[in-house]
Amino acid sequence: MIVAEGSPASEGIGLGVIRCLHWRVPQVPPGVVEEGGAHEEVVRFDEALSHARERLVALKEDLEGRLGTVEARIFDPQILMLDDPQVVEGTRDYITNHRMTAARAFDWRMLELKERWAQTSHPMVLDRLNDLEDLKVRVLNRLLGIPDPWVFETSDPVVVVARDLTPSFVARVDPAVVAALATDEGTRTAHWAILARSLQIPAAVGLGSLTQRCEDGQPAIVDGRTGRVVVDPDENERQRYERRRTTILGWADSIHEIALQEAVTVDRQSIALRANLDLPGEAERARQFGAEGVGLLRTEFLVVGRNTMPGEEEQYEAYKGVAETFPGQAVIIRTFDLGGDKFPMFLHMAAEQNPFLGWRGVRVCLDQPELFLPQLRACLRATAHGDVRIMVPLVNTVEEIQAVRELLNTAADQLRAKGIPFNRGVKLGTMIETPAAALKATELAQHVDFFSIGTNDLVQYTLAVDRTNTRLAKLFDPFHPAVLRQISLVARAGRSAGLEVSVCGEFASQPLGAVLLLGLDILALSVAWPSLPEIKKLIRGVRIEDVRRAASDALNASSSKGVKAALIDAIGGLPDLAHNSQR
Repeated sequence: MIVAEGSPASEGIGLGVIRCLHWRVPQVPPGVVEEGGAHEEVVRFDEALSHARERLVALKEDLEGRLGTVEARIFDPQILMLDDPQVVEGTRDYITNHRMTAARAFDWRMLELKERWAQTSHPMVLDRLNDLEDLKVRVLNRLLGIPDPWVFETSDPVVVVARDLTPSFVARVDPAVVAALATDEGTRTAHWAILARSLQIPAAVGLGSLTQRCEDGQPAIVDGRTGRVVVDPDENERQRYERRRTTILGWADSIHEIALQEAVTVDRQSIALRANLDLPGEAERARQFGAEGVGLLRTEFLVVGRNTMPGEEEQYEAYKGVAETFPGQAVIIRTFDLGGDKFPMFLHMAAEQNPFLGWRGVRVCLDQPELFLPQLRACLRATAHGDVRIMVPLVNTVEEIQAVRELLNTAADQLRAKGIPFNRGVKLGTMIETPAAALKATELAQHVDFFSIGTNDLVQYTLAVDRTNTRLAKLFDPFHPAVLRQISLVARAGRSAGLEVSVCGEFASQPLGAVLLLGLDILALSVAWPSLPEIKKLIRGVRIEDVRRAASDALNASSSKGVKAALIDAIGGLPDLAHNSQR
């Protein structure tokens, strides 16, 4: 049995036989163009670009019909590259002035761009390299007459294992055939991973050398919630995942019934169970899965892969659509959380030694009012269509919140001057994602309307563990006593100030994590929408007094092992849920 620990990219469990895709950029044969033949090569190059554009537009239109406009924009970066002077004119120059063949000129030019972009360690740039390589394969295959490398046929469920994947491949995947995706490289923000989530295909990324440790035909299990892949699982592993997968599929058959049930404990404590959304198109699915609003609407979809800032109107339409999907229920919009592993090309952010400790979150927004003000105006306009709230990421100080309020007031004044309606009592909240914010929670509570704890970053900053580093995956431990005590501190500070305290990190999607949070009297949870049925089932199966006692015991534990033991005791009759909270 081989176990590979990576990062989660798309929720769900996939079981199938491995199909390894060893795709690569084709080798371009050496050669020069005879004198006077450059024009013909330029024509061939232009035809290959036209063919690539035609295929990409067709893929985009097909995806738009299946998933929606926002999801289809994933192909925009590649389409933009086809008109990028760095790509087009640079290649033509090599053909006309250096007498290279069209294929060799394009290969060289793309290698130059790849080398230039690869100087940074920003994951978002690495994701753009993935788009570049996808486009390079497409154009070179056309120039060299090579058939599509992504086409394969199979009748059995397969787990696709590759060094990396591309949006073009995933857009054409049949979820009835491909049970899961697993890659050595990649990030959760890669365009192909975003597509996998929209298509509900389980995926794990950052698995290191998995392609070298497995081969075609081996059985495999991919757990898209933990980023864990098991090759040649033993009988115990197989049965455990089969039970969990059967349970999930059973929920799928009774989603409507589960959605109508209240998120309430056995002793009638109501819980606000909301959804985390990556894209507006997920709102309707989340509602069907029983979400009682949106606890985290990520807005980076508006900037990823784009060369220009998103307009106010485009943002307003996206936010309004989500608000109208949840009438009378909270929709919490997180302002742009840029930097770290997410940044748009139009900001020209310089490479940083420690991007997660650098220019990110609220720091970017306050330094870029020309980006932030249109977003605040769009959010305010959306409040006319529902209970829309605004949440700011990576706040550490009262001064940052005060600066955001000043800009929010400016945005409100601008809308009032134009007679545009909005809710003047809009709620402004902050994410608690750092030890500094947790320790300052009492002071921050005097300046905001709600707290939302982002456990992903809180764990990372508390334990000094890069959550994108697969080598450190075992050290990324949300059950560490230091993390728990900070969450408890924030919960108490919020309650004392009369604020709603919620959790929108992945910790809330884990059964043990949810038990702990309920026990700390955090009565608003926001989870990935595919996890809604499982967490609702958990809520309806526990007593609030029992989980409070378990949380009290957990806070007194000296190790994460002791924390988990206290929480597992509270779950009692739900052993599978307890086991599935652990890697």
